[in-house]
Amino acid sequence: MTQQRLVRLFSALATLLMISAMASAQDFQKSYSVSSGASINIRSVSGNITITGSSGSQVTVTGIKEGPDSNLVSVEDLSSGNRVEVSAKYPHNCHCNASLNFEVSVPQGMSLHFDNISTASGNVDVQSVSGNLNLKSASGNITVQQVAGRVVASSASGDVRVTSVDGSVSARTASGNVEAHMNSISGADSMEFSSASGDVQVWAPESLDADVTMSTSSGSLESDFTLQTDNPNWGSSRSAHGRLGSGSRSLRISTASGNVSLKRASS
Repeated sequence: MTQQRLVRLFSALATLLMISAMASAQDFQKSYSVSSGASINIRSVSGNITITGSSGSQVTVTGIKEGPDSNLVSVEDLSSGNRVEVSAKYPHNCHCNASLNFEVSVPQGMSLHFDNISTASGNVDVQSVSGNLNLKSASGNITVQQVAGRVVASSASGDVRVTSVDGSVSARTASGNVEAHMNSISGADSMEFSSASGDVQVWAPESLDADVTMSTSSGSLESDFTLQTDNPNWGSSRSAHGRLGSGSRSLRISTASGNVSLKRASS
């Protein structure tokens, strides 16, 4: 075989590999025209979910398959009307070595209802969106940044970190740390931050208006706000409580094993 033919062969092979890589990078992609108040539901079994606010006017969902059994995984799209509903679909009783990651772009500033954003094994990352968020991971971290609205986030095994929120937050994990930074708080929804095993740190604005309860079974307790602290004569448990302002909402911060703190957010 001549050198020229070898060059052409390798060039063709490289082109095929590039086309294959591009195809696998976008196993599913679809855009949806929605209006304010639309419902967004993204569910993965094994894979990460990333949601980002953008300057576009549509919701765009991209599904990316990974793993040797990725051909067995499909994307189920049950979207209709003002509702986007996309999920990973695996064969029944499939012990597949495959994951499906979702990347979602939504119009920044449009208020949306993220009713069910969940994954059984993977991380959930949300940035620069508005609306109500319900985020879950059975095994993975949850990270939320720059959100206007209500955030409810939970992980069975992983850290939960929420920063730069204007609205209200509840965050919990069974095994991991919880960290929440609130720029401002609105509404009268109760807020709860908890971990079974890990530290729980909350930053709230100076104007915090709430009935506050803090507790740890084994760890330290710290508050920048004036609370009544209960330190028993024996044992390692600590607790504190108090009403700040008119107590218009309930605020609970707790961990079974770890430290708890309530800090003033910097202006």
